[in-house]
Amino acid sequence: MSYLLINNGILINGNGGTPIQDAAVLIKDNRIVAAGLEESIKIPDEKINIVDVKGSFILPGFIDVHVHIMTEGFAREDTIYTPLSLYFYYAIERMKRTINAGVTSVRDAGFADIGVKLAVDKGIIIGPRLQISVSPLSITGGHFDFWLNSGFDIKPKYPGYPDGIADGKEVVRKTVREIMRAGAEVIKVMVTGGVISANDRPEYPQFSMEELEVIVEEAKYRDLQVVAHAHGTKGIKNAIKAGMNSIEHGTCLDDECIEMMISNGTFLVPTFLAMKINKELAEDETSAIPDWSREDAIRMEKVHENNIRKAYKAGVKIVMGTDSGVVTHGRNLEELGYMCDMGMDPMEAIVAGTKKAAESLGREEKVGSIEFGKLADIVISKNDPLTSMKSLGDPNNILLVIKDGKIVKNLL
Repeated sequence: MSYLLINNGILINGNGGTPIQDAAVLIKDNRIVAAGLEESIKIPDEKINIVDVKGSFILPGFIDVHVHIMTEGFAREDTIYTPLSLYFYYAIERMKRTINAGVTSVRDAGFADIGVKLAVDKGIIIGPRLQISVSPLSITGGHFDFWLNSGFDIKPKYPGYPDGIADGKEVVRKTVREIMRAGAEVIKVMVTGGVISANDRPEYPQFSMEELEVIVEEAKYRDLQVVAHAHGTKGIKNAIKAGMNSIEHGTCLDDECIEMMISNGTFLVPTFLAMKINKELAEDETSAIPDWSREDAIRMEKVHENNIRKAYKAGVKIVMGTDSGVVTHGRNLEELGYMCDMGMDPMEAIVAGTKKAAESLGREEKVGSIEFGKLADIVISKNDPLTSMKSLGDPNNILLVIKDGKIVKNLL
């Protein structure tokens, strides 16, 4: 049994209320046992480690609900030339960057397998808490089909990583079961094409309604959520009708999509960071972004920004997800600045990256706010995020990171 007291700070607990001055958080082992005014917290008469944060800001560990921890850039050349084992060694450094940025939990939206999750859970490597989807589901010729016109299939393959390409109701059912058998905690489905796809366009719907309904049916047997990569309008509507829990990207959602999402309680994960950076790269003729995706990256970004703003104003539930892996890891909290640009106030953006993000993962009982009984995931920011939200996007502003009661970064 060990105690850790974080004191002399300003508490923003993730619930959206007024910040608490002269605050402290008391941690016992890996759980929060008290949080609030320091003078109201009973200090145990035992050995206690005290961390004075010197007036800095105490926040919950942030949650990024859309990352790809095993990749960085999705360049075809990497897939062709990178030895399989090197992906795992690279992931160690990427996860360290992610947690140093203040992100203590992530949903991996494709490629991380059960071994990567176990390595973090067992403390072998330092990284954010992982919720894994293992292999995204795709149709033949769809967004996660890496087959090229040359006749070569450049998708990584190895035992423990099922092939997610499936066509037809019964093949789709079997593939979902194989992915769950491989340890998936959430099912990821490509219901449209993608901006960086080799074989499709972002607007193209993928999977029939019958196939999508089977995916949701199988996931529900194990109480798993289903999340949909979706750019095109038809694919977004299909995913909502099938009962999927969240729409990732949501570029071409229209008024009907918005009404459906509100009615069904569907979450929206805008991934502003990836959309913005992909556009910047596409406009730079010297960048490594593939020529066949430049037009889509530029064209879709403006459509995306306008439609996400409409969804926000209408009351759709929006949470933080960056698509890190498509873009560089460690810039995760820049997403919150883009959310404020969209129209959120800073406190709303913080809640979208903590409490609401935890709800979207189905983990709100464990993480997402600084409250009694929750896991001790805490971030200390040097600057006030309510007056300088974009400062959160700089990892150097994140002075301390605690995950599961353990200090994993300390610049104090």
